[in-house]
Amino acid sequence: MNTQLIVEQLNAKQEELGFFGNIRVIQNGECIISRQYGYANMAEKIPNKAYTRFGIASGCKIFTAISICQLVEQGKLTFDTKLRDCLSIDFPHFDPSITVHHLLTHTSGVPDYFDEDVMDDFEELWIDRPMYHIRNLKDFLPMFQYEKMVDKVGSDFNYNNTGYVLLGLIIEAVSGMIFSDYVEKHVFEVAGMNDSGYFSLDKLQANVATGYVEEEDGTWKSNIFSIPAKGGSDGGAYVSVEDMERFWKALMNHQLLTKTMTDTLLKPQVHEEDDFYYGYGGFMKVNDQEVIKYAQLGYDPGVNYHSVYYPNENLSIIVCSNKSSGAFDLQYIVEQALLNQE
Repeated sequence: MNTQLIVEQLNAKQEELGFFGNIRVIQNGECIISRQYGYANMAEKIPNKAYTRFGIASGCKIFTAISICQLVEQGKLTFDTKLRDCLSIDFPHFDPSITVHHLLTHTSGVPDYFDEDVMDDFEELWIDRPMYHIRNLKDFLPMFQYEKMVDKVGSDFNYNNTGYVLLGLIIEAVSGMIFSDYVEKHVFEVAGMNDSGYFSLDKLQANVATGYVEEEDGTWKSNIFSIPAKGGSDGGAYVSVEDMERFWKALMNHQLLTKTMTDTLLKPQVHEEDDFYYGYGGFMKVNDQEVIKYAQLGYDPGVNYHSVYYPNENLSIIVCSNKSSGAFDLQYIVEQALLNQE
Protein backbone atom coordinates (compact mmCIF):
# COMPACT_ATOMS: atom_id res chain seq x y z
CA MET A 1 0.00 0.00 0.00
CA ASN A 2 1.44 3.34 -1.08
CA THR A 3 -0.42 5.96 0.95
CA GLN A 4 1.65 8.74 -0.59
CA LEU A 5 0.33 7.81 -4.03
CA ILE A 6 -3.24 7.82 -2.67
CA VAL A 7 -2.69 11.27 -1.16
CA GLU A 8 -1.39 12.54 -4.50
CA GLN A 9 -4.54 11.23 -6.18
CA LEU A 10 -6.70 12.87 -3.52
CA ASN A 11 -4.87 16.16 -3.94
CA ALA A 12 -5.38 16.03 -7.71
CA LYS A 13 -9.10 15.31 -7.32
CA GLN A 14 -9.44 18.11 -4.76
CA GLU A 15 -7.87 20.56 -7.18
CA GLU A 16 -10.08 19.33 -10.02
CA LEU A 17 -13.30 19.66 -7.99
CA GLY A 18 -12.40 22.59 -5.76
CA PHE A 19 -13.31 20.27 -2.89
CA PHE A 20 -13.67 21.71 0.61
CA GLY A 21 -13.59 19.29 3.52
CA ASN A 22 -11.73 16.59 5.42
CA ILE A 23 -10.96 12.93 4.81
CA ARG A 24 -9.79 10.41 7.36
CA VAL A 25 -8.95 6.76 6.68
CA ILE A 26 -8.47 4.26 9.50
CA GLN A 27 -7.41 0.64 9.11
CA ASN A 28 -6.93 -1.79 12.00
CA GLY A 29 -7.14 1.08 14.46
CA GLU A 30 -4.43 3.16 12.76
CA CYS A 31 -5.06 6.41 10.90
CA ILE A 32 -3.32 5.97 7.56
CA ILE A 33 -4.64 9.11 5.79
CA SER A 34 -5.77 12.43 7.23
CA ARG A 35 -6.18 15.39 4.91
CA GLN A 36 -7.88 18.77 5.16
CA TYR A 37 -8.86 20.85 2.13
CA GLY A 38 -10.30 24.27 1.43
CA TYR A 39 -11.86 26.75 3.79
CA ALA A 40 -14.16 26.46 6.78
CA ASN A 41 -14.83 30.16 6.22
CA MET A 42 -14.27 31.30 2.66
CA ALA A 43 -14.58 35.05 3.27
CA GLU A 44 -12.04 35.06 6.07
CA LYS A 45 -9.88 32.37 4.41
CA ILE A 46 -9.95 30.21 7.55
CA PRO A 47 -8.83 26.72 6.46
CA ASN A 48 -10.51 23.47 7.40
CA LYS A 49 -8.50 21.85 10.19
CA ALA A 50 -8.37 18.29 11.49
CA TYR A 51 -10.87 19.12 14.24
CA THR A 52 -13.27 21.20 12.10
CA ARG A 53 -16.90 20.19 12.51
CA PHE A 54 -19.17 19.64 9.53
CA GLY A 55 -22.88 19.12 9.02
CA ILE A 56 -23.63 15.58 7.83
CA ALA A 57 -27.32 15.86 6.87
CA SER A 58 -28.93 12.41 6.63
CA GLY A 59 -25.68 10.76 7.65
CA CYS A 60 -26.90 10.98 11.23
CA LYS A 61 -30.02 8.85 10.72
CA ILE A 62 -27.87 6.10 12.23
CA PHE A 63 -27.86 8.03 15.54
CA THR A 64 -31.67 8.02 15.50
CA ALA A 65 -31.74 4.29 14.78
CA ILE A 66 -29.28 3.56 17.60
CA SER A 67 -31.41 5.60 19.99
CA ILE A 68 -34.49 3.56 19.05
CA CYS A 69 -32.53 0.33 19.53
CA GLN A 70 -31.41 1.47 22.99
CA LEU A 71 -35.03 2.08 23.98
CA VAL A 72 -35.95 -1.37 22.63
CA GLU A 73 -33.19 -2.89 24.75
CA GLN A 74 -34.63 -1.10 27.77
CA GLY A 75 -38.03 -2.66 27.11
CA LYS A 76 -39.69 0.68 26.41
CA LEU A 77 -40.45 -0.20 22.78
CA THR A 78 -40.35 -3.07 20.33
CA PHE A 79 -39.74 -2.90 16.60
CA ASP A 80 -43.36 -4.00 16.20
CA THR A 81 -44.73 -1.17 18.36
CA LYS A 82 -47.22 0.86 16.35
CA LEU A 83 -46.78 4.55 15.71
CA ARG A 84 -50.26 5.29 17.02
CA ASP A 85 -49.39 3.66 20.36
CA CYS A 86 -46.31 5.89 20.79
CA LEU A 87 -47.64 9.32 19.95
CA SER A 88 -50.77 11.21 20.94
CA ILE A 89 -50.45 13.31 17.78
CA ASP A 90 -53.27 12.86 15.28
CA PHE A 91 -52.37 11.62 11.79
CA PRO A 92 -55.85 11.23 10.31
CA HIS A 93 -54.77 9.70 7.00
CA PHE A 94 -51.95 7.44 8.22
CA ASP A 95 -52.42 3.68 8.26
CA PRO A 96 -52.81 2.54 11.90
CA SER A 97 -50.62 -0.50 11.27
CA ILE A 98 -47.39 1.52 10.80
CA THR A 99 -44.71 0.20 13.15
CA VAL A 100 -41.27 1.33 14.32
CA HIS A 101 -39.78 -1.24 11.96
CA HIS A 102 -41.54 0.33 8.98
CA LEU A 103 -40.27 3.78 9.90
CA LEU A 104 -36.69 2.56 10.37
CA THR A 105 -36.62 0.78 7.02
CA HIS A 106 -38.36 3.44 4.87
CA THR A 107 -41.25 1.07 4.17
CA SER A 108 -44.03 2.90 6.05
CA GLY A 109 -45.69 4.49 3.01
CA VAL A 110 -46.06 7.86 4.77
CA PRO A 111 -45.62 11.05 2.70
CA ASP A 112 -42.08 12.42 2.65
CA TYR A 113 -41.97 16.13 3.47
CA PHE A 114 -39.13 16.41 0.93
CA ASP A 115 -40.45 14.49 -2.07
CA GLU A 116 -37.63 14.24 -4.60
CA ASP A 117 -40.14 13.24 -7.28
CA VAL A 118 -41.81 16.64 -6.89
CA MET A 119 -38.80 18.89 -6.22
CA ASP A 120 -35.08 18.41 -6.67
CA ASP A 121 -33.91 21.41 -4.65
CA PHE A 122 -34.13 21.23 -0.84
CA GLU A 123 -34.24 25.04 -0.74
CA GLU A 124 -37.70 25.00 -2.33
CA LEU A 125 -39.13 23.72 0.97
CA TRP A 126 -38.51 27.05 2.69
CA ILE A 127 -40.14 29.41 0.18
CA ASP A 128 -43.51 29.34 1.93
CA ARG A 129 -42.30 28.02 5.28
CA PRO A 130 -39.20 29.93 6.46
CA MET A 131 -36.45 27.62 7.65
CA TYR A 132 -35.85 29.73 10.77
CA HIS A 133 -39.15 28.38 12.13
CA ILE A 134 -37.85 24.78 11.98
CA ARG A 135 -36.09 24.29 15.32
CA ASN A 136 -37.95 21.38 16.97
CA LEU A 137 -39.28 18.12 15.61
CA LYS A 138 -42.88 19.23 16.03
CA ASP A 139 -42.14 22.16 13.71
CA PHE A 140 -42.04 19.64 10.84
CA LEU A 141 -45.58 18.38 11.50
CA PRO A 142 -47.45 20.89 9.28
CA MET A 143 -45.41 19.60 6.35
CA PHE A 144 -46.91 16.09 6.49
CA GLN A 145 -49.36 15.58 9.39
CA TYR A 146 -52.54 15.85 7.30
CA GLU A 147 -51.19 14.41 4.06
CA LYS A 148 -52.38 11.07 2.69
CA MET A 149 -50.33 7.89 2.50
CA VAL A 150 -48.30 7.59 -0.70
CA ASP A 151 -47.90 3.81 -0.55
CA LYS A 152 -49.04 0.78 1.40
CA VAL A 153 -47.46 -0.12 4.73
CA GLY A 154 -44.71 -2.66 4.14
CA SER A 155 -44.14 -1.47 0.59
CA ASP A 156 -40.77 -1.53 -1.13
CA PHE A 157 -37.95 0.68 0.16
CA ASN A 158 -38.60 4.35 -0.58
CA TYR A 159 -36.23 6.75 1.17
CA ASN A 160 -38.30 8.85 3.55
CA ASN A 161 -37.27 11.72 5.83
CA THR A 162 -40.71 11.96 7.45
CA GLY A 163 -40.30 8.47 8.88
CA TYR A 164 -37.20 9.56 10.77
CA VAL A 165 -38.87 12.72 12.06
CA LEU A 166 -41.56 10.42 13.46
CA LEU A 167 -38.90 8.21 15.04
CA GLY A 168 -37.45 11.28 16.73
CA LEU A 169 -40.86 12.18 18.10
CA ILE A 170 -41.16 8.61 19.41
CA ILE A 171 -37.77 8.94 21.14
CA GLU A 172 -38.92 12.17 22.79
CA ALA A 173 -42.22 10.63 23.92
CA VAL A 174 -40.69 7.44 25.29
CA SER A 175 -37.52 8.88 26.86
CA GLY A 176 -38.99 12.15 28.13
CA MET A 177 -35.98 14.00 26.64
CA ILE A 178 -35.60 16.42 23.74
CA PHE A 179 -34.30 14.37 20.82
CA SER A 180 -30.99 16.22 20.43
CA ASP A 181 -30.34 16.01 24.19
CA TYR A 182 -30.97 12.27 24.12
CA VAL A 183 -28.51 11.62 21.29
CA GLU A 184 -25.85 13.88 22.74
CA LYS A 185 -26.06 12.08 26.10
CA HIS A 186 -26.62 8.47 25.07
CA VAL A 187 -24.73 8.29 21.79
CA PHE A 188 -22.17 11.08 21.52
CA GLU A 189 -21.01 11.07 25.14
CA VAL A 190 -20.84 7.27 25.29
CA ALA A 191 -18.81 7.11 22.09
CA GLY A 192 -16.48 9.93 23.17
CA MET A 193 -17.72 12.18 20.36
CA ASN A 194 -17.01 15.32 22.33
CA ASP A 195 -16.99 17.65 19.32
CA SER A 196 -20.38 16.53 17.98
CA GLY A 197 -23.80 18.09 18.52
CA TYR A 198 -27.00 19.45 17.05
CA PHE A 199 -26.24 23.16 16.72
CA SER A 200 -28.56 25.96 15.64
CA LEU A 201 -27.38 27.82 12.55
CA ASP A 202 -27.71 31.15 14.33
CA LYS A 203 -25.78 29.83 17.35
CA LEU A 204 -23.02 27.84 15.73
CA GLN A 205 -20.13 26.95 18.01
CA ALA A 206 -16.43 27.35 17.31
CA ASN A 207 -14.67 25.30 14.66
CA VAL A 208 -17.79 24.66 12.58
CA ALA A 209 -17.42 24.91 8.82
CA THR A 210 -19.82 27.18 6.96
CA GLY A 211 -21.72 25.29 4.26
CA TYR A 212 -21.35 26.77 0.77
CA VAL A 213 -23.72 26.59 -2.19
CA GLU A 214 -22.63 27.57 -5.69
CA GLU A 215 -24.79 30.11 -7.52
CA GLU A 216 -25.54 29.95 -11.26
CA ASP A 217 -23.03 32.73 -11.93
CA GLY A 218 -20.23 30.81 -10.21
CA THR A 219 -20.25 32.82 -6.98
CA TRP A 220 -20.83 31.23 -3.58
CA LYS A 221 -23.35 31.77 -0.79
CA SER A 222 -23.67 30.20 2.64
CA ASN A 223 -26.42 27.65 3.29
CA ILE A 224 -27.89 29.50 6.28
CA PHE A 225 -31.20 30.02 4.41
CA SER A 226 -31.13 26.59 2.75
CA ILE A 227 -31.55 24.12 5.63
CA PRO A 228 -33.55 24.02 8.90
CA ALA A 229 -32.35 26.32 11.67
CA LYS A 230 -31.60 23.26 13.77
CA GLY A 231 -31.21 19.66 12.66
CA GLY A 232 -33.16 16.77 14.08
CA SER A 233 -33.78 13.05 13.81
CA ASP A 234 -33.78 12.94 10.01
CA GLY A 235 -30.49 14.81 9.73
CA GLY A 236 -28.48 17.85 10.70
CA ALA A 237 -25.91 16.98 13.35
CA TYR A 238 -22.37 18.39 13.23
CA VAL A 239 -19.36 16.12 13.65
CA SER A 240 -15.62 16.01 13.07
CA VAL A 241 -14.00 13.22 11.07
CA GLU A 242 -12.16 12.20 14.24
CA ASP A 243 -15.47 11.88 16.07
CA MET A 244 -16.82 9.64 13.32
CA GLU A 245 -13.76 7.46 13.75
CA ARG A 246 -14.70 7.20 17.43
CA PHE A 247 -18.30 6.43 16.44
CA TRP A 248 -17.44 3.45 14.25
CA LYS A 249 -15.12 2.11 16.93
CA ALA A 250 -17.74 2.46 19.68
CA LEU A 251 -20.45 0.88 17.52
CA MET A 252 -18.38 -2.10 16.46
CA ASN A 253 -17.05 -2.63 20.01
CA HIS A 254 -20.64 -2.77 21.32
CA GLN A 255 -20.31 0.32 23.52
CA LEU A 256 -23.57 1.79 22.22
CA LEU A 257 -25.62 -1.41 22.02
CA THR A 258 -25.21 -5.01 23.07
CA LYS A 259 -23.71 -7.36 20.50
CA THR A 260 -27.12 -8.88 19.82
CA MET A 261 -28.71 -5.49 19.22
CA THR A 262 -25.73 -4.25 17.21
CA ASP A 263 -26.18 -7.26 14.94
CA THR A 264 -29.86 -6.38 14.59
CA LEU A 265 -29.03 -2.75 13.74
CA LEU A 266 -26.55 -3.82 11.08
CA LYS A 267 -28.59 -6.65 9.57
CA PRO A 268 -29.94 -6.18 6.02
CA GLN A 269 -33.66 -5.57 6.33
CA VAL A 270 -34.94 -4.41 2.95
CA HIS A 271 -33.54 -4.43 -0.58
CA GLU A 272 -32.70 -1.05 -2.05
CA GLU A 273 -31.19 -1.76 -5.48
CA ASP A 274 -28.57 -4.02 -7.04
CA ASP A 275 -26.49 -5.47 -4.20
CA PHE A 276 -27.35 -2.73 -1.72
CA TYR A 277 -29.72 -3.17 1.20
CA TYR A 278 -30.93 -0.99 4.05
CA GLY A 279 -30.82 -2.03 7.69
CA TYR A 280 -31.90 0.09 10.61
CA GLY A 281 -30.46 3.50 9.81
CA GLY A 282 -28.00 2.83 7.02
CA PHE A 283 -27.10 1.27 3.69
CA MET A 284 -25.01 -1.85 3.24
CA LYS A 285 -23.49 -3.74 0.34
CA VAL A 286 -24.09 -7.49 0.40
CA ASN A 287 -22.18 -10.22 -1.40
CA ASP A 288 -23.21 -13.88 -1.03
CA GLN A 289 -25.41 -12.96 1.95
CA GLU A 290 -22.45 -11.33 3.71
CA VAL A 291 -22.25 -7.59 4.40
CA ILE A 292 -19.00 -6.33 2.94
CA LYS A 293 -19.59 -2.59 3.40
CA TYR A 294 -21.69 -0.31 5.61
CA ALA A 295 -22.38 3.16 4.23
CA GLN A 296 -23.70 6.43 5.66
CA LEU A 297 -24.57 9.23 3.24
CA GLY A 298 -25.63 12.83 3.72
CA TYR A 299 -26.65 15.48 1.17
CA ASP A 300 -27.97 18.99 1.81
CA PRO A 301 -27.22 22.33 0.17
CA GLY A 302 -23.67 23.08 1.34
CA VAL A 303 -23.35 19.66 2.99
CA ASN A 304 -21.90 16.44 1.59
CA TYR A 305 -20.94 13.44 3.70
CA HIS A 306 -19.83 9.88 2.99
CA SER A 307 -18.65 7.38 5.57
CA VAL A 308 -18.08 3.68 4.94
CA TYR A 309 -16.91 0.80 7.08
CA TYR A 310 -15.57 -2.49 5.71
CA PRO A 311 -15.90 -5.09 8.51
CA ASN A 312 -13.63 -7.74 6.98
CA GLU A 313 -10.82 -5.25 6.45
CA ASN A 314 -11.54 -3.23 9.63
CA LEU A 315 -11.38 -0.18 7.39
CA SER A 316 -13.19 3.15 7.81
CA ILE A 317 -13.25 5.96 5.26
CA ILE A 318 -14.81 9.23 6.43
CA VAL A 319 -15.29 12.26 4.19
CA CYS A 320 -17.01 15.46 5.32
CA SER A 321 -17.48 18.43 3.00
CA ASN A 322 -18.89 21.93 3.44
CA LYS A 323 -19.85 22.06 -0.22
CA SER A 324 -22.71 20.16 -1.85
CA SER A 325 -20.66 17.47 -3.58
CA GLY A 326 -17.29 15.77 -3.85
CA ALA A 327 -17.26 13.44 -0.84
CA PHE A 328 -17.98 10.29 -2.86
CA ASP A 329 -15.22 11.12 -5.35
CA LEU A 330 -12.59 11.14 -2.60
CA GLN A 331 -14.04 8.03 -0.95
CA TYR A 332 -13.94 6.23 -4.30
CA ILE A 333 -10.24 6.98 -4.81
CA VAL A 334 -9.37 5.37 -1.48
CA GLU A 335 -11.64 2.36 -2.10
CA GLN A 336 -10.11 1.74 -5.50
CA ALA A 337 -6.59 2.05 -4.16
CA LEU A 338 -7.05 -0.14 -1.09
CA LEU A 339 -9.76 -2.58 -2.16
CA ASN A 340 -10.38 -2.20 -5.89
CA GLN A 341 -14.11 -2.06 -5.10
CA GLU A 342 -16.85 0.29 -6.20
